[in-house]
Amino acid sequence: MYVKALTNKNALFYILSAGITNIGNVISGMAFLFLAYELTESNLYTTGIAISQVLPYLFFGLIGGVVSDWIQKKRLLILFDLVRVPLIFSLVFLFYFGLLQYWHLLVISFLIQLLGCFYNPAHRALLPIIVPVENRTAINSLLDSVTRGATVLGPIVSVVLINSVGVIHFFTIDAITFLLSALLISKISLKEDQKGLAGKSIKDVFLALKSFVVWTNKQTHLRTLFIVTFIMVFFNTWVWQVGLLLQLSTTVNNAEEWYSILLGSFGVCVILVNIIVPYVWERLNLKHYIIASVVWGVGIFTIGIAFTLPIYFIGAIIVAVGLPISSLARVYLLQLLLPNDMLGKGFSFNAFLLYLSNAISLGVFGLLSSYVSINIIFIICGLVMVLSGIGYYLTILRK
Repeated sequence: MYVKALTNKNALFYILSAGITNIGNVISGMAFLFLAYELTESNLYTTGIAISQVLPYLFFGLIGGVVSDWIQKKRLLILFDLVRVPLIFSLVFLFYFGLLQYWHLLVISFLIQLLGCFYNPAHRALLPIIVPVENRTAINSLLDSVTRGATVLGPIVSVVLINSVGVIHFFTIDAITFLLSALLISKISLKEDQKGLAGKSIKDVFLALKSFVVWTNKQTHLRTLFIVTFIMVFFNTWVWQVGLLLQLSTTVNNAEEWYSILLGSFGVCVILVNIIVPYVWERLNLKHYIIASVVWGVGIFTIGIAFTLPIYFIGAIIVAVGLPISSLARVYLLQLLLPNDMLGKGFSFNAFLLYLSNAISLGVFGLLSSYVSINIIFIICGLVMVLSGIGYYLTILRK
């Protein structure tokens, strides 16, 4: 399965580029937080860096999708990889001349993510152009495994770098990964229509977005996919990113250590599931997506009723089965259902929904946690995810 898919050299270059870039993104993301805290010793200012990495996607994510559909994707990816090299390396330059300040970190972090608003939808939209339908599940699985593996590898690399070259050279490594990514993408062979921004205006951007929303609203499967995605991510984000650690701290000693072990085990399980999926399903559909989302919700519910460590691990493993299958199914469906001239808009809209639901979830449940116990929030979120999934699945069967 995988060997056959990777005989496509374009797919191989694509996956290597994504994996290398993701390692750089992980360690540079850590460097931004580490240096922000070193410079300010303030939790608030350090949080500001995290916010600066989310805001661009909320304000410019949809625009990035439109632009990525208008211009040649390969050219955009190479250009933006090269532009990010001097941007990120400027922080190393400022550091060695004793000029580095907090606002430099804030501005560069914002600009890097702003470029990502255009880069990411173009990168996602490139895959269905270079990979035939019958190989997409395998390539999507490999891509997700590589990026998640880079997320696990990133912190290990960072420990080595901290004890050798220092935090500032996290940015040097990141700059090198951008150069390598540009080189690998340049080796991808494809023909794209000559496109450009000539004659385009801001008004055209909003007209294109309006046209996309109107078109999507008429596509039953896409509309259902986006609605269910928003629901599932909303009820998952806070409990998984924040609530899990808080609930562990009320249940076990050394909560931070067990939290790290739990997430590590979760990451390993997700990678294994990603590898297995293409051997079970060559093609995925909306039913797979919704059933996997229900399984995901069952895992969240299980954690809510956990009072011993084994049950926490059972819940995390259930989530590690449902979440990656639903993620792979969502990406596969977007690649399948979106026409080529709407791929960028589709993936940017999907990313916008994810960031929006993340932000709302963190705010709503963060406030609610002051009044309701964490395990009750887990139970409610898990139940809503399960019941919503079952409801949409029955609706699909009726239709």
